[in-house]
Amino acid sequence: MIVLSKKEIIFLKSHELCRFATVSTDCMPHVTPVVYAMDGENIIIAIDYGTKKFGNLKQNQKVSLVVDTYRPNAGLMLQGTCQMFETGAEYMRLVKILFDRFEFYRKNPWAEGESPILKVVPSKSASWGL
Repeated sequence: MIVLSKKEIIFLKSHELCRFATVSTDCMPHVTPVVYAMDGENIIIAIDYGTKKFGNLKQNQKVSLVVDTYRPNAGLMLQGTCQMFETGAEYMRLVKILFDRFEFYRKNPWAEGESPILKVVPSKSASWGL
């Protein structure tokens, strides 16, 4: 199912920082800045074990994120489901996407199973100024 327009994908590919929201079991939102890469329409994010994000995602895979700019005023909000990978072929494929995009990951690589990788599959988007 295609959710994002070509303009939205271009906008997302031209940025690397988003505000990523998860929710706890008591329905408390948790928002943090994270860097991301694109895999088609999907958003790829590395997180750490022991974080609030990790704990929230173990209980609830529904997420939201925002990428925006102030000047010009433009942005995109998306909602979707988050898949978490810790090992395996898909994990290694997603790690390569992150390593290809970010020099600091290449300079400080991690091995399989050292950092969960998230794949956010969008189900809804809203954009402005694109």
